[in-house]
Amino acid sequence: MLIGAHVSPAGGPAKAVERGAERGCHSIQIFNQNPRQWAARDYSDAQVSEFHDAIEASDVDALLIHAVYLLNPASEDPDFRSKTLASLTTSLRMGAALGAIGVVLHPGSALKTDVGPALERAAEVIGEALKESSDCPLHLEDTAGAGGTLGRSFEELARLVELLGDDSRVRICLDSCHLFASGYDIRDRPRLAKVLDDFDACLGIERLGSLHINDSVTGLGSNRDRHANLGDGEIGRAGCAAFLSEPRFEGLPCLLEGPGAKGKAVDADDMKWAFKLRKQGLKARRA
Repeated sequence: MLIGAHVSPAGGPAKAVERGAERGCHSIQIFNQNPRQWAARDYSDAQVSEFHDAIEASDVDALLIHAVYLLNPASEDPDFRSKTLASLTTSLRMGAALGAIGVVLHPGSALKTDVGPALERAAEVIGEALKESSDCPLHLEDTAGAGGTLGRSFEELARLVELLGDDSRVRICLDSCHLFASGYDIRDRPRLAKVLDDFDACLGIERLGSLHINDSVTGLGSNRDRHANLGDGEIGRAGCAAFLSEPRFEGLPCLLEGPGAKGKAVDADDMKWAFKLRKQGLKARRA
């Protein structure tokens, strides 16, 4: 498992590698544009080259790009869908240039409309972005389920994958907090194993592309996406340790998004804690 953290790319993507290495990350995740603005961002050839040099010289083995939260491919507004398409396409192109494992995307929100047509609208936009880009995979992230968000169940994710023609570039990013908030109990190893059996039956375990490890402030099935420091929330230490040592997750990038123990962005101490939880989970697995 390539445990890492979401870091800032301020100053260029090579700086993100530097920040990840300082924290002891084996993977990093970045926004490739300002998360509060629509303007898509292309990195220059020089910045791309600097990134490859930096990652080659570091212990960071994988990059994920997280599409910004403004995007909603399921919107009924054509202008909103057009802006979403432009941003997502740029992210996928930059992901290809940087050699990213994938671009992580929240599938969008139906808002007050029916889920079925919303999934179809989302698939149309996502499919077009895939056509206008090449190589870089797209990772659809499961969601907590608030506000009509799509992807709150494995069945919704499977339907979206189906609408995208079962494209091999489409993978899934599982977020532990979102799973728990949407009703999937992962508070210990047996319950996590059952959830993954359900995932395998619905989507196929080979569809997994990446992971987010976040504890949850709110309880099972709350449909609220509120992160807690690992082990301090409702998923708890045993659940986080199980997630970080699950054998079916081996080889995947697993990103801490925060907050850390200090209530701020993930730092080196938070990374050490995550590795400690993984060791505890591995020990329990062998017992």
